[in-house]
Amino acid sequence: MAQLDQARSALGERTADLQRLQAEFQNYRRRVERDRVAVKEVAVANLLTELLPVLDDVGRARDHGELVGGFKSVAESLETVIAKMGLQQFGKEGEPFDPTIHEALMHSYAPDVTETTCVAILQPGYRIGERTIRPARVAVAEPQPGAQPVQAEDATEAGEEKDNGPEEG
Repeated sequence: MAQLDQARSALGERTADLQRLQAEFQNYRRRVERDRVAVKEVAVANLLTELLPVLDDVGRARDHGELVGGFKSVAESLETVIAKMGLQQFGKEGEPFDPTIHEALMHSYAPDVTETTCVAILQPGYRIGERTIRPARVAVAEPQPGAQPVQAEDATEAGEEKDNGPEEG
């Protein structure tokens, strides 16, 4: 009986050891896969970052009407490939300024804006997924100092009219 108990005890220990090793191996495989994905993302981001000046040149050529013929198809192929790799361009005139994705290079005041707004995109920004790899370089306009928003002025004038109404007495 004692030998049977010892054998069962040893079997239980070996089973527990095996289960622990299997769990450790599963964790190792997950960690290696996660690291592999992270290395791939960094490599893609580094490659695309190096291509940004080329994309800027293509954009300038397109803006000036100099992107024609064979160069046009090469540029379109390049843009298709980088889009497949997840690179997205961002930055539009009229959108609110966000310091996490915009870099303000010029500043002015404008009476027609109610919040700090991008009024010109000097260089587009790029992101891969949620990761910004280059902020959009923009010119921003803020509301005139001391100027009240248009809606606030209308509300103030309406309030003054109520106060200036005929007095009862």
